[in-house]
Amino acid sequence: MATDTEQTAPAPSRLPFVTWILAAGVFLMGTTEFIVAGILPETAEDLGIPVADAGLMITVFAVGMIVGTPVMAIVTLKLQRRLTLTLALLVFALGHIIAALTSVFPLILGARFLTALATGAFWAVAAVVASKAAGARLASTAMGIVLGGGMLANALGVPLGSFAGQVLGWRGPFWGLAVLALIAAVFIHRLVEPDPSGGPLPSVRREIAALKDGRVWLVLAGAAIVCGSSLAAYSFISPLLTENTGLPASAVPLVLLTYGVGALIGSNAGGALGGHRPYTVLFTSATMTFLVLGALALFSHNAVVTVILVGLLGLFGMSTNPILISKAVGFADHAPTLASALTTSAFNVGTAIGSWIAGLTLATSLGVTGPVVVGTAIAALYFLPLGFLFRKERLSPLRRRRVVEAPEEV
Repeated sequence: MATDTEQTAPAPSRLPFVTWILAAGVFLMGTTEFIVAGILPETAEDLGIPVADAGLMITVFAVGMIVGTPVMAIVTLKLQRRLTLTLALLVFALGHIIAALTSVFPLILGARFLTALATGAFWAVAAVVASKAAGARLASTAMGIVLGGGMLANALGVPLGSFAGQVLGWRGPFWGLAVLALIAAVFIHRLVEPDPSGGPLPSVRREIAALKDGRVWLVLAGAAIVCGSSLAAYSFISPLLTENTGLPASAVPLVLLTYGVGALIGSNAGGALGGHRPYTVLFTSATMTFLVLGALALFSHNAVVTVILVGLLGLFGMSTNPILISKAVGFADHAPTLASALTTSAFNVGTAIGSWIAGLTLATSLGVTGPVVVGTAIAALYFLPLGFLFRKERLSPLRRRRVVEAPEEV
């Protein structure tokens, strides 16, 4: 009965309120993923470790998202989505409390991994809930809003966390995120609607079968590359700004704010425009991301140019994410949870590999410019999966037409 209702109900004319609730949860998740980039020197100094080692807090988090997102999507598949979102926020809070209480670096890395598992579970389910609630016509727009929570984290959460880390020490933001996550868990549990009853039970086999569509894997490759390019540079943006550009540490949060505002605008614009002209947005953003990173590698000694380029990196580097997730969910329409989870994992495969390689270049002659050079090289690869996906989607309607016309020819 509930399934029939879902199938025959008219598509919503506006975004449902749950979209904004999910965006608030993603805001917290996005803040914790990127906040380390803003307090990297303070964290390294307090723990008595090199900056490159402190950067492992970013890499480990990304690895946790890579492994945890699809695993948690399968483990929680038969749970109510509202319960999954609530439990994810509670575990998220626990991970931050552990990290804030200890000075043992391996334990901090373990807490970051635990937090990443919770984040992956939340993002995978939130994407499906938002997409289904909005309907096919508004799915890309809904994904732009939900992912915009992560972009708002860059615009507001990360700069505020960076400022708080400089004033209160790096543990202060971790305590703040733990408290906010506990509050968010209460709101999510009360305001997210329970799953409708009476429909077919979720099936792991059906979820895995949905991955046979080659377009899903091209989306995953694109997702990995786009995040790997942008975040290779962003993960080590703080030392670039203080050493190359010559800005004081107190100015770093303001530059991070520029990146975050650009990312917030890019995510929402990409989601809105992507529903109508997805490949125009994807190819334009790919080209501009490559050019912006190349320019940043060349002109990072100029403060004004660098700040502008950092803002443009956020604008173009994050504008494709809602389109990619929306396409992955659409290609796996009958079993979207694992496809959504793997897209989140793919984003973090790029983040982990990009930030790891970028960290290695700090010890080379490139110094703090190395991560930007790495990002530029990775960005050049984005056109490969994007081109194949465009060609595959253009050919699909032709193939379907031939199938329909074939019996008439016979």
